[in-house]
Amino acid sequence: MQDRDIHKLLLEVRAGTGGEEAALFARDLVRMYQKYAESEKWAFTPEEVSQSESGGYKTFVAEVRGPGVYDSLRHESGVHRVQRIPTTERAGRVHTSTASVAILPVIPEEEVHIGPADIEVSFSRSSGPGGQNVNKVETAVRITHIPTGIVVGSKAERSQARNRERAMKELRARLYEMQKAEREASLGATRKEQIGGAERAEKIRTYNFPQNRLTDHRIGKKWQQLDRIMDGNLAPVVRALGKELS
Repeated sequence: MQDRDIHKLLLEVRAGTGGEEAALFARDLVRMYQKYAESEKWAFTPEEVSQSESGGYKTFVAEVRGPGVYDSLRHESGVHRVQRIPTTERAGRVHTSTASVAILPVIPEEEVHIGPADIEVSFSRSSGPGGQNVNKVETAVRITHIPTGIVVGSKAERSQARNRERAMKELRARLYEMQKAEREASLGATRKEQIGGAERAEKIRTYNFPQNRLTDHRIGKKWQQLDRIMDGNLAPVVRALGKELS
């Protein structure tokens, strides 16, 4: 299967370094990708959302579907850094925060074989705020892929079967990325390797709000009008990355 033939993916955005400001930046990134998806006529369906106290996102996972979606967004994986004055900053100082993005292709079952003996499945009760159990049955699913050690899980749904389906979808995506990386003689493409530890030094891109500028450090290119990019005008960036990194 070629990247251009994959028309469905999981977009995962997580707050990194920077506390509440990182969560707010993660929310802004989600909005940017959602606006871009709308401009491309792609379907954008949230699957898992964990909000911070300020209304930002600790974690946000969405399924994005449409022609060429994975080929377009595959270079978005990595640590994104923001430099701006937080709304809570009274002294007007610029703060630096990060959020991580992982792009995981949704792969048909026949493309990635996972034998029953290759996985270990465990179940638990989903927990709500403060650790309270919101379900009286064990609906949360955790799956370990024994040959690789990859661990995935889902607790977003009330149905155990649905959570298992979601977890298996993520497992196939991560195995596909790993197998692809091995074919390309690289070090692997699991989520951890895509986004590192979300530390500032691992950045692939900087969003500088005071200067209204975006910089992609992998190709050394800068764009002005960051405000337009954050409003979904991501196409020039996507085109440049596709040309330089493919």
